[in-house]
Amino acid sequence: MLFLLWIIAVILVISGIVSIVRGGLMWGIILIVVGLLVGPGGVSIFN
Repeated sequence: MLFLLWIIAVILVISGIVSIVRGGLMWGIILIVVGLLVGPGGVSIFN
């Protein structure tokens, strides 16, 4: 489960960065924040 959350977090953060580069600043920031919240480290919402 921990590995799965880590993969989801990485995908969300990368998608957020790509979205910012393509011009979707707000959507990119939201994806990065959600990725950091879902991630197993630091501020996980599942802890």
